[in-house]
Amino acid sequence: MAKILAVCGSPRNQATEYVLKKALEHLEGREGIETEFITVRGKKIAPCNGCGYCKKNKTWCCIQDDCQELLEKFMAADAYLIGSPVYCYSSTPQIAAFFSRMRPLFHVYPELMRDKLGSALAVGGTRNGGEEMAVNNLLAMMMARGINIVCNEVYGYAGGFVWSQDKGPDGVEMDQPGMNGVLKLADKLADMALIREYGKKALACAADQ
Repeated sequence: MAKILAVCGSPRNQATEYVLKKALEHLEGREGIETEFITVRGKKIAPCNGCGYCKKNKTWCCIQDDCQELLEKFMAADAYLIGSPVYCYSSTPQIAAFFSRMRPLFHVYPELMRDKLGSALAVGGTRNGGEEMAVNNLLAMMMARGINIVCNEVYGYAGGFVWSQDKGPDGVEMDQPGMNGVLKLADKLADMALIREYGKKALACAADQ
């Protein structure tokens, strides 16, 4: 069984959350795939302040807020579909804060993330309003935490790009090319997650021989 976790970086329950849940709905019933959804919405997540506590003490972050709860769900998954609305030609400060707090995962417990997979999508109010830059930002943050990137098919290349027209869920539903690209991305991420799962089993069998 491979678990895909959708992570919404929006502080609102609008277009991005809708798109991510549609992607998970698309994967429902697929053999070998389990899904879960989490969001930064309503969570208190302070950004990393560079104090070095985690590296010095070889432990988790000393900041007490909602981040550790989300990280526990994050670590339990095998693959990630990370989504964000476009804010200032980038992803949201909330999702950036979440990734900044993953410093212990990369510097203290790197073995926890070395074989995980991740894909990204962005939702913009205008057709060319920074979606590609936001996706690239999400991919860079995943790579900074040791997550292996799964790209999209021909439509999206790097990830999923959806135009909301600033009309929330109704707007993204009107962007059929964008939504179709997200579903292709979800399918490919699921494919790679299953290949990863079967590959790990094959390696374990080979080691026992």
